[in-house]
Amino acid sequence: MGRHYSQLSATERNDLHSRMLNGESLRSIARSLGRAASTLSREISRNSEDGEEYDACIAGYARRWRRRHGMVKLRDGSALRAWVFAHIRRGWSPQQISGKLRRQRDDEQQQGPRLPTVSHETIYRAIYVLPRGQIRKELVSFLRQHHSQRLPLRRRTDKRGGMIGMISIHERPADVLGREFPGDWEGDLIKGAGNASAIGTLIERKSRFTILVKMKDCSSSAALIGFRRELGKVPAAMRKSLAYDQGKEMVRHGELSKALKLKVYFCDPHSPWQRPSNENMNGLVRQYLPKGCDLSIYEQKDLNAIAESLNTRPRACLSFQTPMEVFTSECAKLELAAA
Repeated sequence: MGRHYSQLSATERNDLHSRMLNGESLRSIARSLGRAASTLSREISRNSEDGEEYDACIAGYARRWRRRHGMVKLRDGSALRAWVFAHIRRGWSPQQISGKLRRQRDDEQQQGPRLPTVSHETIYRAIYVLPRGQIRKELVSFLRQHHSQRLPLRRRTDKRGGMIGMISIHERPADVLGREFPGDWEGDLIKGAGNASAIGTLIERKSRFTILVKMKDCSSSAALIGFRRELGKVPAAMRKSLAYDQGKEMVRHGELSKALKLKVYFCDPHSPWQRPSNENMNGLVRQYLPKGCDLSIYEQKDLNAIAESLNTRPRACLSFQTPMEVFTSECAKLELAAA
């Protein structure tokens, strides 16, 4: 059996702190405490940032913080921590990792050992609690926003408020999640340099068929005109619902819903995983329209060409059919059923 590892006690931290102040070497302190020098080294590294000296009081507080916020699951050396960080390096978001672990837990056919579940917030904390250095910098570089520090809670709190008459995505029919039936869409707005220009993005959940929408500006009237124009070209039977975030450009959602006879559902604030297909598609669109560019220079014909390029790529999730093929097939089925 391997040795049981235990965290340093408050007494050991105080002893470590005082002996370091007296100039005693780390190996000498380790021998005195009956600990491995590497254990003390990790303790110091984990609780010393920006060149500050190790402090037993601060280290004790940090340990209590990590335990209180679920960091015990992602402790140093754990299999879960290694798995999570490996998938961060593969480009997975914390939300995707958390969701995958939950599915693994609920999968009755899962073979072999199961890793514990962990929330996306705990994963973010595990990254940002790391001492400043190469590993933290590397992991942060794989996050979508690349923030060097986690935004304060007050800046992450949604201040927009609910829109009049909005319907929560939690009221959307459960069968939409299974992508069994066509006609359910996800939408968003991609903004250009200085948030002065924008294009609308729409994707049909079952076929992954993409529509890009020319916008005059970022206003609600531009969103209403653009989405009504382009979605209006889609057969009525293929536009049942639209999932969107709570951006102010959708304040006129009631008019859009009435004009196109589709229901608009609003996601929770700061919950992009509730529109997974759209978030993935936005990343693909950014290959053509990188951040910081002026989107007003693109005409609808230019956006149609980009959408066609995306819609004619074979997709693994569609058994290597293209979104265009699947969308056309679904339209034909609906037309036949209506005849």
